[in-house]
Amino acid sequence: MYIETETTPNPATLKFLPGREVMPAGTREFTSHEDAEASPLAEALFALGDVTGVLFGGSFVAVTAAPGVAWAELKPMVVSILLDHFVSEAPLFAGGDASGFAVPADAADTVVDDDPADADVIDQIKDLIETRVRPAVANDGGDIVYRGFREGVVYLAMKGACSGCPSSTATLKNGIETLLKHYVPEVTEVRAA
Repeated sequence: MYIETETTPNPATLKFLPGREVMPAGTREFTSHEDAEASPLAEALFALGDVTGVLFGGSFVAVTAAPGVAWAELKPMVVSILLDHFVSEAPLFAGGDASGFAVPADAADTVVDDDPADADVIDQIKDLIETRVRPAVANDGGDIVYRGFREGVVYLAMKGACSGCPSSTATLKNGIETLLKHYVPEVTEVRAA
């Protein structure tokens, strides 16, 4: 087995491609060692001590290194853990694989409550995010999550390589905001949530 590695716009994050499905649907992000207890793979990566974030995507694992950590030293250890995991066909999550895994919606993750009168606009926004934005962001080892729409403002959260990326503000403002404004005239602004 060979694991490809790609850089991302975030210099602290590398994208690892095992050549097989990682998550059957959606993404799952771990931002602490405690969060990682749900996944033996994420837990092993955090156990290296130099990892501050892990994101499982459809066909990739994005790993974020702690500030000041050199990828030249960390990368071989991450690849070794990923190889061991995927060759052994170990489950991605404690208690089984990802097929039945779902992350429940957390009300605290919602920035604003959507107005039911905006349902059609919100559906358009969510569709554009799902079909146009998420695939592009996934190519960079990240994910984007809808967090609300109120009075023309769309609230989005960046995950994985996109979280804390130096170009994430430009991505939100110049890329995503422009796209949403073009297709959904009711959108006046996009903000990070």
